[in-house]
Amino acid sequence: MNKQTKWIIVAVIVLFILGMALYPTIKKTFFSQNSDSTNGQAPVAQNGQQRRPLNVNAKIIKYEEMIEMFRTTGSLIPDEEVNLSFETSGKITHIYFAEGSPVKKGDLLAKVNDAPLQAELRKLEAQIPLATDRVFRQRSLLEKDAVSQETYEQVSTELEKLNADIEFVKSRIVQTELRAPFDGIIGLRQVSEGAFASPSTVIATLTKIIPLKLEFSINERQASEVRRGTNLSFRVEGSLNTYNASVYAVEPQLNLKTRTMTARALYSNQGGRLKPGRTVSIEITLREIKNALTAPSEAVIAEMGRNIAYLYKGGRAHQVVLERGLRTESNLQIIDGIRAGDTLIVTGVMQLRDGMPVKIDNFVN
Repeated sequence: MNKQTKWIIVAVIVLFILGMALYPTIKKTFFSQNSDSTNGQAPVAQNGQQRRPLNVNAKIIKYEEMIEMFRTTGSLIPDEEVNLSFETSGKITHIYFAEGSPVKKGDLLAKVNDAPLQAELRKLEAQIPLATDRVFRQRSLLEKDAVSQETYEQVSTELEKLNADIEFVKSRIVQTELRAPFDGIIGLRQVSEGAFASPSTVIATLTKIIPLKLEFSINERQASEVRRGTNLSFRVEGSLNTYNASVYAVEPQLNLKTRTMTARALYSNQGGRLKPGRTVSIEITLREIKNALTAPSEAVIAEMGRNIAYLYKGGRAHQVVLERGLRTESNLQIIDGIRAGDTLIVTGVMQLRDGMPVKIDNFVN
């Protein structure tokens, strides 16, 4: 090793020792200057890049009207409906109704053969004058003590029996007539004249469509809210018209299998425009709060039993804990935690942290 190489090695060792001795002072001076250069600017991330604010949408909190709606589907059913049949058996002699036509209560719709009954009725009625005269004569003789009380009562009983037989035959004749039990529209007939009918033979169906009933189900939550007199609105599938009805009856208990109750409402159906069997979409207003502080549901996070939201203040997100009340499909009623005029962040809330810089792009209603 020559002399020049030795001096180079000595110089390197001396410089290394001096560097180790002066390192703390150099480090302190460097970081002090770096801190001064970043004073008043956005924080710096660990990779040395400046942390950019998160772009969000926000809403100015104000008092609003809040309505809790219950929406469900149901069906239109007739007010009354019955399969028409005779009370007795016999051959159908007449059909008086036109299929699909309106009929009134009591209208004669069809009739089976009653000729034997009519003959029997005439036979019994023909005996009435003689039986009546016999009773009159026996009463006159009884007043003169010419006959016994027993003889008089016997002829009186025969007259009463004759009248009872007449009423019985008349009732059987009535059974040969098919009459409308209520106003309605009669459907298609299932038999023809000349066919033999029995009490199990359906002649046609009679349907009352003015008014109509709406049948729908409610769950446990609405069981105490929907009752007799509750108003509702509904729409028929395929139509934009809205109709109004009123609940008139609710089942007294929940179905143990479905945990629902069946309710029925009444719709006037003037003119018979709507037909039974159609599916309807129903809306019922359960509660209405005139002045409520509301927040969009997506702006509130459920976290460890708390309801968390973020307010915008001075360019940063500030976490608040909310106490909520009524919940609808899109909004929450806020009882405590925010005030009217606060700026609530409604987007990007899953990415937010307390104190995080944010920038508002848009305000939503």
